[in-house]
Formats: sequence, structure tokens, C-alpha cells
Amino acid sequence: MSDLEQRPPDGSEPDTHAPANLGLAGNMAKFFINSPLSPLLYLAMLLLGILGLLATPRQEDPQISVPMIDLIVQYPGAEPEQVASLAVQPLERIMYEIQGVDHVYSASQRGMGIVTIQFDVGEEMEPSLVKVNDKLESNMDRIPPGVKPPLVKAKGIDDVPVVTLTLWSEKDYNGDGIPDVDDSQLRRLAQSVLQHVKEIPETGNSFVVGGRAEQVTVEVYPERLAGYGLSLGQVAQAITASNLEQQMGGVESGGSHMMVVSGAFLESVDDINRLQVGSHNGVPVYVHDVADVRQGPEDATQTVAYYTGAAAEDPDRAISVPAVTIAIAKKKGTNGVKVAQEILDRVESLRGRLIPNDVNISVTRNYGKTAQQKVNDLIFKLFIATMFVFFLVWIAFRALKPAFVVLFVVPVVLLFTILCAMLLDFTIDRVSLFALIFSIGILVDDAIVVVENIYRRWLEEGQTDMATAVDAVREVGNPTILATLTVIGALLPMGAVTGMMGPYMLPIPVLGSVAMGISLFAAFVFTPWFAIHGMFRPSMDYLHSAEKREHKEAEWLEGLYRRILIPMINDRRKARLFKLGMWGALILMCSFFYFKWVAVKMLPLDNKPEFSIVLDMPEGTPLADTGNMAHVIAERLRRMPEVTAAQIYVGNARPFDFNGMVRHYYLRQSPWQAEVQVQLLDKTERSRTSHEIAVDARAQVKELVEGTRARYAVVEMPPGPPVLQSVVAEVHGPDPETRRQVAKDLTEIFGQTESLRDVDNYMREPYDYWHFEVDNEKAQRRGITVEAINRELAMALGGYVLGDVKQRAGHEPVNIVIQVPMAERSQISRLGDILVQSPLTGAGVPLRELGVFERRTEADIIYNKDLRPVEYVVADVGGRLAAPIYGMLQVEDKLMELGCKTPDGVHLCDHMYYTGPPPDDSKSAIEWAGEWTVTYETFRDMGIAFGAALILIYILVVWEFGNFRIPALIMAPIPLTLLGIIPAHTLFFQMGWGGEFTATSMIGWIALAGII
Repeated sequence: MSDLEQRPPDGSEPDTHAPANLGLAGNMAKFFINSPLSPLLYLAMLLLGILGLLATPRQEDPQISVPMIDLIVQYPGAEPEQVASLAVQPLERIMYEIQGVDHVYSASQRGMGIVTIQFDVGEEMEPSLVKVNDKLESNMDRIPPGVKPPLVKAKGIDDVPVVTLTLWSEKDYNGDGIPDVDDSQLRRLAQSVLQHVKEIPETGNSFVVGGRAEQVTVEVYPERLAGYGLSLGQVAQAITASNLEQQMGGVESGGSHMMVVSGAFLESVDDINRLQVGSHNGVPVYVHDVADVRQGPEDATQTVAYYTGAAAEDPDRAISVPAVTIAIAKKKGTNGVKVAQEILDRVESLRGRLIPNDVNISVTRNYGKTAQQKVNDLIFKLFIATMFVFFLVWIAFRALKPAFVVLFVVPVVLLFTILCAMLLDFTIDRVSLFALIFSIGILVDDAIVVVENIYRRWLEEGQTDMATAVDAVREVGNPTILATLTVIGALLPMGAVTGMMGPYMLPIPVLGSVAMGISLFAAFVFTPWFAIHGMFRPSMDYLHSAEKREHKEAEWLEGLYRRILIPMINDRRKARLFKLGMWGALILMCSFFYFKWVAVKMLPLDNKPEFSIVLDMPEGTPLADTGNMAHVIAERLRRMPEVTAAQIYVGNARPFDFNGMVRHYYLRQSPWQAEVQVQLLDKTERSRTSHEIAVDARAQVKELVEGTRARYAVVEMPPGPPVLQSVVAEVHGPDPETRRQVAKDLTEIFGQTESLRDVDNYMREPYDYWHFEVDNEKAQRRGITVEAINRELAMALGGYVLGDVKQRAGHEPVNIVIQVPMAERSQISRLGDILVQSPLTGAGVPLRELGVFERRTEADIIYNKDLRPVEYVVADVGGRLAAPIYGMLQVEDKLMELGCKTPDGVHLCDHMYYTGPPPDDSKSAIEWAGEWTVTYETFRDMGIAFGAALILIYILVVWEFGNFRIPALIMAPIPLTLLGIIPAHTLFFQMGWGGEFTATSMIGWIALAGII
């Protein structure tokens, strides 16, 4: 033993009456209290924690693995019922057999269908994709004739772009009002920029949205073809047959082996113009005789435009200028903040070298920046919480030294917990940091208890010796361990929460428990060392002075306590009245939920940097009309004072986010579909939250679309895991007509419901299409097949690719496309003049002699979920009670008020299902889904976790005290904590400051149970 261990610093004799059995806590303190390893271990843990803070990937939200795999199946010409029964439903049945599949969704329409397999939360993408491909490969022999093999498209959280860059130019040097850099040039530039960005190793799935690809258009005039007796097929054959080069073999000569390559590629417009198509009266007919050939942008099938907002430096700099967006995702497990910064640095290095000065690049999404801001904000709050604890300890002890002991212990606990987060494959995000912030008030208890008991024992012994300090640690060791274990016991069951919120919330119980374990270690190892060494070791005068200050406060508190408690102990009537009052108050507090004085919600809204408007014009609306409406909306929204920029995506989907991935927004490719993406000022630079701005935007959009048949939805980034929509009613029924009628009626009732916004359904509005009905008898007499007729029509209507021209090394091919002029193909009557070559006579036969164009109505889409037919009615929630359950209950009240009966005679109010589908589809019924399902599953599982936590705590306390009554008495106040929780939420809710009772509120309540 060293002399320091044997003799106290003030020269008095050491305590020789320390217990022989120091226990775990005492032995740890004895070993480390004077060991040179203690400061080294402290510094090592501190440095490792700092390394963990720097090295752990940062992002805004936890990465939830929810593999979603789309199977797109083509069945040309088939009606929706045929697609559903022959192509889609067999796929559904096969996919539903796969282990780990949560849901199988499908949509069938004329000519095609899509099956979406959603795997259980937590399943990994690669194994899930292997399972799907294995099932497909082993069942390929079951594909019916005419059905093409399914195209597999996988989407996961790692496919979501973390950075989007929008290229645009407003420069108009020639003064014609049109930017000199068009969208086709921007697209080529974007492809080149993307190639350079992809050199960054951590980048993942990336793509370009918008811009017209360059192509060579062969615009054939039907009247010229008719004059020469030629068909579109002959022109196409001449081009494809002249654009071929291949390896033919090899020859050996002169001691060397040389390959023989034969053929020629078309390299220019002139090459195509000079091709001979046929002859007429012995005179050769060339392509330029029957067609105009030009190279340039393809015809517009989609549009992307950029707008500067009122909050931009120059608000009127860009108004609906052509734009192209580059979207870049990151690889799994990489640091989103670092990847985003590397992307921006790489793009900046390309300015003036690859990117010309007249092209602007706007960062329209930067999850790295938002993640860094969120993490920095939370780390700052972590610092504030730590300092708050420091001042509380200072005030409680009336002394600085114990406060500094706690202050030095807390950072090492927090930092080392972050290192453990990295080792456990967590990231630094708002949920993991929330776990630390919420834990900080609990984890300091261990250090406070130890240092307080050391000071108390020193006062009793009259000397600040080491043996007394060790015994003081031993004295509170078991209770401190028990208190720590009860908190861990309260937190850990939350890790069993299922569904989308399970992995989202997982950092809270795991990291909270890890932090408690580390804090216990630090309390037994570092706290005694700090308490007895250097500046932290108090003198006896210091302790006596602090004791006097504390004693005065303790006397006042004791007097107050006695004045309240003693009368109740002595008077049973007062005691009964007090108990009755307590439990009555608890019942009253719980009634606040019933009377809606405080609302229940899944998660509180966050203040995001963007929102979007999803626009659906009536089916069949042309691209130009959809673009006009999107422009009107963007032009209005860009004038909002907080808007920095906006983009419209017409006939094409914007780069999807996690919300868009779950809702399949990336499939929005029709001419009548559009999105308006709006970027906002940083939240520190505006007074309104993103939700308040979105509510204002909804009112303005509603005003703009009034009187039209346009449907819209204001889509905000959700604060938690995304769902199909906030409120989803899945309509079941005996037949399609009944389901659709119920869905229509329910849509009207949704529209009349106070809390519901952006009401819509997934049914398609009727719209017409042209169908060329081939007269097989006439066609066969001329030796013409249906396939030949279809090919001629496809070439006439545009988009028929004959190959590409080999001009230069580019990132996209320059396709050769054959079509007739827009003026010709936009009139059905003119298409009848197109000639189809007869193999029997060699003469061209006009299309009108082979059939007739008929106007037909497009059939409805057939939706299935888990092999059962459904219709969807959806809505968002808004207003004061912005939680799905309130809107759902209001809908039920409306149904009861109106006495709605379905076509099959069912009262819908009697057939509402909240926790699963109806037992069968023989009667009309509604299953509530969407955010409600996540809310129900989360609160259900957290309630079970709370029950499990109470059982664990009870067992631990029974183990400590050795009987059953004392633990029950100790745990009795747990429900009474609601007497503080509910009024606080009510106050904030009534003041309009949020205050809804959310999942995070439930977490806090469960943690409080552990503290008790």
C-alpha cells in the first residue's frame, strides 16, 4: 500500500473500520481512486468519444430499411381484368409466399400491371431482392402467352437522393425572350457533371431529371410516300439496314492474325438523307424525297422549369426558365454530411471549366446540410442541458466543487456513448441525440449520488480521507446499481416496438441504456478519483460552509413537508380525502383526452426547409394544359416571402424522397401529372414554420384550382416514418361496382369532414382513347399482318427508335426516330392515309382500308392489397386536431348522421375495422390504414413495453428489498406522474405551442417510471 493510501492528506489516521466486503462498487472505487490508470482511462475514453463524434455518420433521421420492390409486367392489348387475372394475381400469389413480406400491393390497367412487394421493416434490400428474383426465375414457365417477363425495380432508403442540383440559365443574348441555353443542352451538361460527381466513391444511385434528349428525327410526309407508293416500314428498313457494323471473322496473313469488320454506321443527317428507300418509275427515291431529317431536341414529353422566389437575392431573375435536375444518392453506411459536401465541392471545381458561366446551379436539396444543422442544434442543446445540470448541482450543493465533478464526468459518458453508437451501427441523427438529451437528466444521478455521499461521510468522519470515500461509494453502490438497472429495465422493452416506428425509435432504448451503463461505471471509477484529487478535493472548512447553506434550505423544506404530511398521517379522514383527491385528479387529467383539451398524435411536426404540391389534372389532359396550371401555382407560391426557389415537374416525377419512395411518386410520368417543389429560407431566417407556410400555400392553391377539376395535395416531409397518406380508408366489397360507389360516397363525406384536407381517391376519371380495330379479313386478303399494321402506326405516332447515329462519345445515345409531322398525327382522319405495304402485291394499302378508328373509354384501374381487391380514399389532416384518429371519428359521425347505406345494403358504421382487414369481402367494409396504423401499432407496443418495464422494475425492487409490499408501495406513484405530464401538455396545446401527447411523450413517461 502506498503512503497516500495509508494516510489521509490532513495527517489523521486512516479509517481502519471499513467493511471487509466492499461489494462491486466499493472494490471498483478502491482500485481506481488512487490508480494512475484512472486519469489515463478517463482521457482514453474522452478521446475515443471525440473520435466517435467525428467518425460516426451523420444524418437527419435514422436509416430505416424498408425494401420495396416493383414488378412491372407488360401484357400488350389486354384489358385490366385480363391483366389482373392472368398476369398480376399469379405474381401476387407467388410473392406473398416469400418469407419476410409484409404487404403485396398491385395495380392493373390496360396493357400493364405493377406489383409492389413491401418487406418487413428491418429486412435488408439485397437478400430481399434475391428472394424475389429466385421466385421469378423458378416460376417463369407459368407466364401466360403474350405476357412479357416482369421488370424488377428495387427501391430502398439508400436510393433516396441526398443532394439535388438544378441547372438553369436565364441568359438571353439575342433578345428573343428565350434563354440561349435550352433544356437539351442543359441535359447534356448535366450528364457530364454527373459523370464527374460519380467519381466520388461514396455516391450511390444517381440520375438526371428533365431536359429533352438529342435525337435525329426522320419526319416522313404521308402524301409524299403515297405519291411514290412507299410505306413507313420501307423507310425504316432502309435506315436500319444501313446502320450496322459487326465483326465477321479473322484472317491470318504474313504471320499475323487480323480481324475482319464489315459494315457502316450512319454518322450524320446527310448520311440518312442520301439513303435510297426504293424507286419509282425507274428513278431512285431517297429519304430526303419523302422526309425532312433534322437533328435536335426530341419532342417535349415532360417539362422541368425553375423559378426564383421572393426571398432570393433577385426574385425576378428566373421565372419558368427551362431546367434540369441532377439527383445523387449516397451509399449505405456513408456519412451523408461528408458526401453532400464532397459533391458540392466537386461541382464547384467544375465551374468555368466544364460548367459555363451562363449556366446557374442551384442546390434544391441538401440533406447533408439539414442533417448537419439538426445535429449541431441538438449537440448545442446537449451542451445547454449539461450546463443546466451543472448549475442545478451547484445550487443544490451550494458548492462549486461537486458541480465540477459532475461536469467532468458527464461529457465522457455522452461522448463514449456516441462511440458505442458507431460500434452498434447507429448514426448521429436527431433520434440518437434525442436519446442522449433525454437521458442526461437520468445519467447524472449516479455521479451526484456518489459525490454527495462522499461529502456527507467526510463531514461525519471529520476528515477527507480515501478509505471513507471508498466506503461511501460502497454504501450507495447497490442502491445506485438498482436505480440504474430500473431505468435500463424501463427503457429496454421499448426496443421491441414493431412496425415502421420500431427501427426509428430503436436508438432511444439502446443508447439510453448504454449511457446509463457508462454513467454507472463513471460514477464508481471517475467520480471518487475527481472528488479526492487536486482542485476538486474540498477542505473541511469548505464542506462545513456548504453544509450550513444546505442545512438552512433543508430546514425550510422539512418544515413545509411536515406541515403538509403530518396532519394527514395523524388524521385518517384527511388522509382518505387526500388519496381521493389524488386519484380523482388523475381521472380528471385523463378525461382531458376525451374532451380533446389535449390531443394525441404520432409525432410533433418538424420545421423543414421544403414542401411540395402534387397536382393531378383530369385524366387525358395534355402536357401543355398541365404545365400551365403548374406554372400558375408556382408563380403564386414563389411570391410568398419565405420562398427562395420553386421548380415544376410536369409529366415527370421530381427526385423522390423517402416519403415519395413509399408513396411511389417516382411513377408519376403521365402528361396530366405534375409536382411543384418549393424551397424555403433557413428556419433561423423566418418567423413561420414550414407547416404554417404549407397551410397558407394550401389555401392559395385551393383558390387557384377552384372551378377546375384539378386535384392537389400539399405534401410536407413527415416528422417520422412515411406512410401512404395520413388518413387512408381501404374500401372492401363484393364487386368492383359496389366498391367504387362506396369509395365515391366516402370521398364526398371526407370532403365535408372538418379535420381532413387534400381529399382524393385512387379511382380513374373516365377518359377516351382511340382504338384501331383491324379488319382481319381485309388484312389477310392482302397478306398484311396485325403486327405490320401496329408497327406502321407506332412509327407514324412518334417515339419509334430505329437505332442511333455514331457521332461522338456522349453519355446518352443520339437516337434515330421516325414519325409523321405533328399536324398529321394529331388528326386521326389523316392517319388513315398511311400506307401499309402488302407482301403479296408490293403495293401500299391505305390504313383506312384495313380497319377503323373507334373511340373508347379507358377502363378503371384494379387495385389489390394482399391478394384482396380494394379501393383507396385518402386525405391529409389539418386544423387544431391534426391526428388521423380525430378525422376518422368525424367521418364515422358523418356516416351515422347521414345513415349511409352501401349498394349492397350495409351500414358502413357497423363495418369499420381499425386493426386489420375485414374477415371477408362478401359485404362492404372499411379498413382504416395510413398513419393510423403506425400510431396504433406504436402506442400498442409501447403500452406493452410499459407493462414489461413495470414488471422488470418490480422484480428488481423485490430482489433488493426481499419482500413484495415495499416494491408495490415504491411503484405506486408511477401513474400519478400523469398529474404533471397531462397538465403541461394541455397548457402548451391550448396556447397553440404544440403540446400534443406523442410517442416521445410516452417515452418520457416510461423513463420516469424507471426513475421512481
